[in-house]
Amino acid sequence: RRYDAATPVIKCFSPLFADVYGARRFMSDRSPNEWRGTTILCVRHEESKTICMIGDGQVSMGAMVVKPNAKKIRRICGKGKSEGVGDAAEGEADAPKMGDILTGFAGSTADAFTLMERLEAKLDQYPGQLTRACVELAKDWRGDKYLRKLDASLLVADSGSSFQLTGNGDVLESHDGILSVGSGSPFATAAARALIDQPDMTAEIIGKKSMEIASDMCVYTNKNFISENLETTASTKDK
Repeated sequence: RRYDAATPVIKCFSPLFADVYGARRFMSDRSPNEWRGTTILCVRHEESKTICMIGDGQVSMGAMVVKPNAKKIRRICGKGKSEGVGDAAEGEADAPKMGDILTGFAGSTADAFTLMERLEAKLDQYPGQLTRACVELAKDWRGDKYLRKLDASLLVADSGSSFQLTGNGDVLESHDGILSVGSGSPFATAAARALIDQPDMTAEIIGKKSMEIASDMCVYTNKNFISENLETTASTKDK
């Protein structure tokens, strides 16, 4: 590694300068065309017994918006079957969908769909056991050399539980029923936690209001929201 004349002086003079130098070097190595974030929020509201998975539609590459209406929320119906795959029988379109699972992703689109396909395979292997399916997926994600390089985060929710899956092998369940991923997730989480105990609210209303706030503060989040909803069957406080 080559150093210029000032580098040893900076390192000897102050560790803080060395940290700044290293941070600038790290930022300069990042590609200007790197795909940037989004905001995905999952709200579980116990009083209204509803769940809402909501996300924005913006896809950014560097400082350019390449698509404003991407769909980052998916519903997995029944035994690992994605919504829209196959035709529903006549008269079943409006029937209640039991065993539905909501998913939302942030990160690389191809990587996220790869992980969702793996999740569907785990749900086929362990039907009705979302927790075990998520743990098994996280184990594969962490242990497989190919999956380990996938750059995406997933939110998964069914009528009884909600989880966040990360590439570090983590399966996280929120204590208050609120989970979020993406560049605008801190804003969406803070807003949802402020609204969760307000009267006459549902998960969908909280989700939309929280995403409005996040889109006003995060430049990688727009207002083209797409949401999916479920009814809850268990309270996170009773688990």
